[in-house]
Amino acid sequence: MALIPKTSGPQSDLARLVSDIKRWSRELGFQQTGITDTDLSAAETALLSWLKAGYHGDMEWMARHGSRRTQPAELVPGTLRIVSVRMDYLPPTRISAEQRATQSDLANISCYALGRDYHKLMRKRLQQLASRIQEVVGPFGYRVFVDSAPVMERALAEKAGLGWIGKHTNLIDKNSGSWFFLGELYTDLPLPTDTTAENHCGTCSACIDICPTRAIVAPYKLDARRCISYLTIEHAGPIPKELRPLMGNHIYGCDDCQLVCPWNRYARVTTEEDFFPRENLDAASLLELFAWDEVTFLNRTEGSAIRRIGHERWLRNIAVALGNTDYQASILAVLQNRRSQVTPLVREHIDWALENLESRVKKD
Repeated sequence: MALIPKTSGPQSDLARLVSDIKRWSRELGFQQTGITDTDLSAAETALLSWLKAGYHGDMEWMARHGSRRTQPAELVPGTLRIVSVRMDYLPPTRISAEQRATQSDLANISCYALGRDYHKLMRKRLQQLASRIQEVVGPFGYRVFVDSAPVMERALAEKAGLGWIGKHTNLIDKNSGSWFFLGELYTDLPLPTDTTAENHCGTCSACIDICPTRAIVAPYKLDARRCISYLTIEHAGPIPKELRPLMGNHIYGCDDCQLVCPWNRYARVTTEEDFFPRENLDAASLLELFAWDEVTFLNRTEGSAIRRIGHERWLRNIAVALGNTDYQASILAVLQNRRSQVTPLVREHIDWALENLESRVKKD
């Protein structure tokens, strides 16, 4: 354990340090900061039950790290506290998320992915926060995380008072909604902790009712195998045929459950320009994005979270979305022309899209 020469005295010294940490966090662009201990026993029980039910699908890494996910001191020995931060990401857009969700020929991309990838930005800011702490207390043990290791970020944020885990399993703050990223600073400093956030979902079931694929199988329980975010991002193989018609024009992630959450009326648009839309992704048509070859895809998604799914999954997702659009001869022609230029996985989804469009015309 590190010596803490300037904080090993009275609790008042530690309280002042916490006040400083929260002020520095705001100066670094984080909207809220909270501190919690390492006890995640309740979250561990819920996680094990979720894994046992198979709700994690292909995300085998969710079970791979054993108790290091739910016992922070096993992941980073010496950890006593976690500093949890949030950063708003809701971007200003030319076409609103609500419009993109209802106009079938537009590409519906999750708001968090319209701009630059948040990982590097937040890691850099958290490292700067750690450096400021070190200037005051001297060398101390810490490690920075931003969705990059077995960390129960939402459970930790809830315990740290940043919000409560809603029925859709996203974190919600009653003053800011849910459009924010989370990051953590594991530390061996014995800091005073914040109060766990109170749940304010009440009897509301808007997120459960709106989910196109019925992925929220019960309040606070998500079956990832049915979730559009999982299907378009994490799942590498064919998308189950029964779920394809339910996916609409979603091609990367899904914000439906957040769009209907009453608490998001308090959400504020981000001022972080890195999160502003790039490459016309907030107003692009499906046909425009389907025309990208692999080189174009890699160039246009440089520095974006979207790049991680690769060009093949990108085309697979758009093919499904095109199959869910209103029938247009131009869409049919594009799908038919592209069919011979793609991998077997994408071709399968193009064939489904063609069949879906043609069957709709016959019904009409």
